[in-house]
Amino acid sequence: MKKIIALVLAAMLVCTSAVMFTSCGAEEGKKELHMATNAFFEPYEYYDGDKVVGIDAEIAEAICEKLGYELVIDDMDFDSIITAVTSGKADFGMAGMTVTDERLESVDFTDSYTTATQVIIVPEENSKVKGIDDLESASIGVQLGTTGDIYVSDEYEKSGAKIERFNKGADAVLALTQGKVDAVVIDNEPAKAFVAQNDGIKILDDPFADEDYAICVAKDSELTEQINTALSELKEDGTVKKIIDKYIGD
Repeated sequence: MKKIIALVLAAMLVCTSAVMFTSCGAEEGKKELHMATNAFFEPYEYYDGDKVVGIDAEIAEAICEKLGYELVIDDMDFDSIITAVTSGKADFGMAGMTVTDERLESVDFTDSYTTATQVIIVPEENSKVKGIDDLESASIGVQLGTTGDIYVSDEYEKSGAKIERFNKGADAVLALTQGKVDAVVIDNEPAKAFVAQNDGIKILDDPFADEDYAICVAKDSELTEQINTALSELKEDGTVKKIIDKYIGD
């Protein structure tokens, strides 16, 4: 009888283990990576209907496919992205983000996937700002927490420039069209989209700053190396360039 009971218990243990393994396997099959972004930064991330699309969204999707994950995009204010990553609410942040010393204190960054240029948007007529030097005494609109914000704050706030910070780049541009600020400093590609959408504003010829975009990940995360490996393969096979060309051109 003892032997029979032992065999029954052993069989039950095997069945329980099998069920647990099957359950775990099912959960593993539903792996997700959450990408924190600010979806008002065309052409890198923006809404097409109720879906977030753009350069960053497509590159992130390609990376997740390489790694065997399903991509979930979480839209939020730009200055909340790093907090979302450090708190674990998001797995990585991708929103036209530049590597800076300040950000590196909180997160790690992957290899760069593209370069960008910061530019200055001004009114087409009677502009107070005709060049970079004029920013020293100007009222400058920026998107809160962006490198545009960081650059103008470091360079011009102490010299008397007034920095107006907005949660969205579109809000900064709206303030410019309403005469509430003298200029807006923002990335070139979104700047071109804003100028196309709004009459009476233009981009100055002289670029403000050049920078590299990368993906932010929690400090010491294994995901950094995994993303870098996938990103390297996507660069080599031309996927990254194809996505960028789709939205920006060669």
